[in-house]
Amino acid sequence: MDKARLRQVIIERLNTELDNLTRAALMARDEATHEESKPENQYDMHAQEAAYLAEGQARLAAESQASIALFQGMEFPTFSPAQPIALGAVVTLETAGRKLRYFLGPRNGGLEVTFDGLTIIVITPQSPIGRQLIGRKVGDAIATPGRPSQTIVAID
Repeated sequence: MDKARLRQVIIERLNTELDNLTRAALMARDEATHEESKPENQYDMHAQEAAYLAEGQARLAAESQASIALFQGMEFPTFSPAQPIALGAVVTLETAGRKLRYFLGPRNGGLEVTFDGLTIIVITPQSPIGRQLIGRKVGDAIATPGRPSQTIVAID
């Protein structure tokens, strides 16, 4: 699997989210500072609410930028079936004949990307499934709450 291309797909997706968050933050800031948002009385909180929203959107945009930087600087080790799973691995799990692919990344768990016709879900080592995978090898079985047992069939 070409992990450099996978990284680019993930970064493109994060950049799209960053653009959306930046636009939302700018719109909220404009609303907070617009002349029509000036309070009409001491109980009018519209401008303050818009300012809080703008601050939250700006914080999310900053976190998104940090995520992009982490993925850009991330190394992608090559794994063999005998090597234990670690950060940067693409892991294929199988349960009841169904295969799921996970990328063990530094942040943005839950992000789904389509790569080479496959759906790959980004997970982190802190997630329940990530904690189960770290240190495991091909052939090992894992059990996460609420799911049937899954077998590791490939590590890229």
